[in-house]
Amino acid sequence: MMQVPKIPVAIVIVVLAVLAGVFVLCDTRSHPRTDDATVRADYVEFAPEVSGRIVSLPVRDNQYVHKGDVLFLIDPRAYQYALDQALADQQLLESQIDDAQRRIAAERSAVHAANAAYKSAAAHVDVMQSGVAHAESALASAQAQRTLAVNNLSRMEPLLAKQYVTTEQVDELRTRVQVAAQNVAAAEAALRQAHMQEREASAGIDASSAHVEQSEHSVDTLDSLSAQRPMRQARVQQARLDLERCRVVAPFDGYVTNLTIAEGEYGKPGAPVFTLIDTNSWYITANYRETDLRHIRTGRHVDVYLMNDPNRRFDGVVESIGYGVNPDESNRANGLPQIDHTMNWVHLAARFPVRIRVTQPDPQLFRMGVSAITVVR
Repeated sequence: MMQVPKIPVAIVIVVLAVLAGVFVLCDTRSHPRTDDATVRADYVEFAPEVSGRIVSLPVRDNQYVHKGDVLFLIDPRAYQYALDQALADQQLLESQIDDAQRRIAAERSAVHAANAAYKSAAAHVDVMQSGVAHAESALASAQAQRTLAVNNLSRMEPLLAKQYVTTEQVDELRTRVQVAAQNVAAAEAALRQAHMQEREASAGIDASSAHVEQSEHSVDTLDSLSAQRPMRQARVQQARLDLERCRVVAPFDGYVTNLTIAEGEYGKPGAPVFTLIDTNSWYITANYRETDLRHIRTGRHVDVYLMNDPNRRFDGVVESIGYGVNPDESNRANGLPQIDHTMNWVHLAARFPVRIRVTQPDPQLFRMGVSAITVVR
């Protein structure tokens, strides 16, 4: 019977160790892990949007607040005054527009009457101009008859002394001269009356034109007032917005941190007063080597362990993988890459950030900046 050679125990141990190392290496490559991970959360640096004295600060540093809680209050009196003034200016403008509309409505009927009066006055002017022409003709005729009568009398009076004509004929010519003079006077009076009536008719035309121009001016005034509506409305909205910004509330549940002010301090727009950490969504930023990225896919689950309680495991889901990092050794100078003249015998793999969303975080353990270990399943 052949005897089976005995394998030394040391060889068996070495073989098992090699197999275990190969298994661990394969498992590590297919399930990459890293301890270069940090707990993160969204946060907002709160800064006043309007300037003023902080009259109320009901929160404390590291206090947990709920969505809608008042964080701080800036003295609203100046902004309330500005809103009241803007509303008063807007109301005044609306009153002016209403008055202009009523005036225009009244003037429109006056314009219609003025237009009718204008037409009537224009026709009357034509009639008066015809009357003036007729009066001028009558005056010229009366003057011609007077001249004829005077000439006839001048010729007949010397003949009376020689008894070539009778006294009755001379008296008759004298009477004609007087009648002609009266006719001239009457014609001159009629001409003056015609001129006066013509001027009155022209004045009626001017008055009608003035009514029309006044109405057009009122319409222009209404257009100018109406054009101010958007500006007045914008002032009211801006004043109302500034007043609303005096009262700052929490936009989400979270922790107040880095509170550096006290009640009574003067707040300035854009100057942060504290930070609010959003506790509704915690995530991990894990830096993985570039050689591990091929085993990481969006949607894969990750085991998360926090350094402040390494015995508890939390579930996470890969949300995104970084697509760019800044290599320190390739700085640009004058538009061209500047490469340092050094040689590294050991090439270190670059690390890319992987964002991992924690599905059920413990609010008592998760804090901004806590170190973590992540293992891709």
